[in-house]
Amino acid sequence: MKATIAELTRRSDVRAALAGYRHHLEEILAQIVAIQQVAAPTFAEKRRSAYIEAQFRALGAAEVSHDALHNVFARLPGRDAGRPPLVISAHLDTVFPATTDLTTRREGPLFFGPGIGDNSTGLAGLLVLGRTLVERALPHAADIYLVANVGEEGLGDLRGMRAVVERFGERAAYLVVEGGLFGQLTHQAVGVRRYRIEVTAPGGHSWGGFGAASAIHVLGHLIAAIDGLDVPAAPKTTYNVGIIEGGLSVNSIAHAARLWLDLRSEDAGELERLVGQVQAILERMNHDHAEAGDGVHLVAETVGNRPAGAVGRDAPIVAHAEAALRAVGCGDVRYIVSSTDANIPLSRGYEAVCLGLTHSGNSHRPDEYIDITHLPAGLGQLLLVALAAAGWRDSPNRVLPDGRHA
Repeated sequence: MKATIAELTRRSDVRAALAGYRHHLEEILAQIVAIQQVAAPTFAEKRRSAYIEAQFRALGAAEVSHDALHNVFARLPGRDAGRPPLVISAHLDTVFPATTDLTTRREGPLFFGPGIGDNSTGLAGLLVLGRTLVERALPHAADIYLVANVGEEGLGDLRGMRAVVERFGERAAYLVVEGGLFGQLTHQAVGVRRYRIEVTAPGGHSWGGFGAASAIHVLGHLIAAIDGLDVPAAPKTTYNVGIIEGGLSVNSIAHAARLWLDLRSEDAGELERLVGQVQAILERMNHDHAEAGDGVHLVAETVGNRPAGAVGRDAPIVAHAEAALRAVGCGDVRYIVSSTDANIPLSRGYEAVCLGLTHSGNSHRPDEYIDITHLPAGLGQLLLVALAAAGWRDSPNRVLPDGRHA
């Protein structure tokens, strides 16, 4: 049967589970740090994937598996086999290279360490949730799949979540878990396009070849042209040249240079318009250089395409998420537009929301931190949403973790 968040919070077994998060906070923090200590750069998540898989198996989940990408899946069986599943995911990867010093430190309620919030805390949330559901035998109608997925950051381009959504399709509801962002819900996805633009030119010696076209100088003109683009404040639309590379030496006219360009918008149409403006700049510059015959050529390669999309706040999983936040004491619920793993199901119109477990800061910096003050409430929110979205089953004929009926 369906249960409201309010009904769930009146149940003694659920209330005991919620209280347990505060009582066992130190154990939960130890789990977060254990995950954080396993390096997981995008495209190199295999070690952390194996760690999470072992933890899923230790929970006693009915089925644990991984796919070719190293996405990891744990199934907690529900009572109604025909009911659409609930997929709860957290990404494995971080922005930090494998050689990063992962030392952590604590200052009162603050825990510092690269990747501690994004997304070691989110992954720990999956394990804590799974342990709660299994050990307390909290009944639910739908199968719940806990999924640790690869490729959320940077050039991973959400490849892990794409595979997850291909597997479960439109029947599933999707709950995406981030370590930070407590009190904030995302049901509208920012569209993102990313390009690597290469400039080639004859180059030469800075003295003897003076006057020959330089790829770096052309790149400078390109950046200036991009910086002059007209973008609306609403819907918010942005551009950014995040990396520039090229050249051989200070006394060489560069024969090659490149930049990495990030384009974003809350609106799919505005994003397409922005992409069209950039393409027009490239076409014009290529035309002008061809006319000049100076040997310059510009080529753009797409390296990322995160689709935009949204569902309404009245979608059941979004409504459950807001109600759960209020139930655990969050009086200031905010809706944000963001780029997360939820982009993939949202872009297809599937029921999905992204939520956070605690407050964090300095994301993607070595001094990243989490503030654990609201972590028990964030975990409580996750439990309530999971039970409400999966459907409460108050039946003596419950399904045990190994798939047998009690």
